[in-house]
Amino acid sequence: MKFGVVVFPGSNCDMDMFYVLKNIMKQKVVKLWHKETDLKGADFIVLPGGFSYGDYLRSGAIARFSPIMKEIIGFANSGGFVLGICNGFQILTESGLLPGALLHNTSHKFICKNIYLKVNTKNTLVTNCFDDSPIKIPIAHGEGRYYADTKTIKSLEVKNQILFQYCNDQGKINEDANPNGSVMNIAGICNEDRNVFGMMPHPERAADKELSNEDGKLLFDSILNHYQ
Repeated sequence: MKFGVVVFPGSNCDMDMFYVLKNIMKQKVVKLWHKETDLKGADFIVLPGGFSYGDYLRSGAIARFSPIMKEIIGFANSGGFVLGICNGFQILTESGLLPGALLHNTSHKFICKNIYLKVNTKNTLVTNCFDDSPIKIPIAHGEGRYYADTKTIKSLEVKNQILFQYCNDQGKINEDANPNGSVMNIAGICNEDRNVFGMMPHPERAADKELSNEDGKLLFDSILNHYQ
């Protein structure tokens, strides 16, 4: 399987993702510069975290117009798999590939810490290897508060598109476990066709035994499990 990791000016988690996919998961990986218009035969596209274009205007708003995004939008609309993490999630919402928006954290502060997530559905390419236990994954964002109108939130619920929700270490979803004020503690979603995925936490930062946390590796295991 071949992964493509997109690199924008300001991306800073591209090498983390590249390392996990190549050295931990033993997969073929190529970097895709934002000005390219060729996906280089990638089967799966990843938009990594960072601060594309310095987060000027809005996070992800300028990156959405990079030449590579036209190809990625066409790829996704044709059923290709795309995963956006942190800034990548923001880019996906700005591109219209995922509903809703990522707003400033309610604290108006950048938050960098480990949090717990509840896996809300196992019926996706990126979650099929998880169990019901809460997982510990790092976050690092200033604009991670997921927001969508009531109609959109209801649709996400009904169509089982909410992937992850912030919870405590016991798996309970409550206000105290919500680090950024996201509606319904939402930390990740997918599109209706279940081929585009976005999440604010960083599974690539919790996928190596050297970090004493491999909870995030289950996401990559899930992807590969789909192809076996």
